[in-house]
Amino acid sequence: MDLPLRTSATVLLDAAYSEAEQKSDGSCPVPARSALLAMERWKGRVALVTGASVGIGAAVARALVQHGMRVVGCARNVDKIEKLAAECQSAGYSGTLIPYKCDLSNEEEILSMFSAIKTLHKGVDVCINNAGLAHNEPLLSGKTEGWRNMIDVNVLALSICTREAYKSMKGRNVDDGHIININSMGGHRMISSADKHFYSATKYAVTALTEGIRQELREAKSHIRATCISPGIVETEFAFRLHNNDPEKAAAVYESMKCLKAEDIASAITFVLSAPPHVQIGDVQMRPVEQVS
Repeated sequence: MDLPLRTSATVLLDAAYSEAEQKSDGSCPVPARSALLAMERWKGRVALVTGASVGIGAAVARALVQHGMRVVGCARNVDKIEKLAAECQSAGYSGTLIPYKCDLSNEEEILSMFSAIKTLHKGVDVCINNAGLAHNEPLLSGKTEGWRNMIDVNVLALSICTREAYKSMKGRNVDDGHIININSMGGHRMISSADKHFYSATKYAVTALTEGIRQELREAKSHIRATCISPGIVETEFAFRLHNNDPEKAAAVYESMKCLKAEDIASAITFVLSAPPHVQIGDVQMRPVEQVS
């Protein structure tokens, strides 16, 4: 008997985490046997990961390379991606990480990147819109420049990459692709902190955009899937960039609880990609057990 969709996804997730080898910190970076088998269909295929130089993007790129994918990792500075690519090669991972320099606030650079991917790798099968940023610019006193930069990267770049990835898939008759947007719990409830209000608004946009993408894909009778991953506090460079003038405040964010790790988000992405093709996972909301809101 076929399981209901939610049950199928739940069983797959339970299996992945129960079979995964645990690290001492409790995270599950080692692929489970069931997840490995489910990820076989992605081996050799092309994924784009934006913001792949550090944090979540780097962890996701590593995980997908480990599963045998050809991953184009883009960022404004590719030095760290080049180092990560060498590490993946030394580790003997079956996939490949290809660094690509791209300023996502510049549409021409995004279009040039997709053109290069088409020429060198035929196109994109999985698009992971990970790049995002926050500036300490409150609604009543913030600078327009900071607001505009958040919109350019968190909303417009995500939308442009999604459009170009869909065009790439459709042009090659790829009907099982996947678009994954890294959202935030801040895209589901307003954060009680003025320095994050505008950032939260951009993430509410990601929530709406992901559902809009899903609806348009259904209208087009496409089986390409759209998902957003909405983490709470993840221990990355994010807080240090937000509070760049107050490193002690940034450090306190991560010292206040046992935070999510970038690898936890990567595990959620491999789970979503591993789901059976008929299963549509719209949103994965995840946060530290100790996080209050």
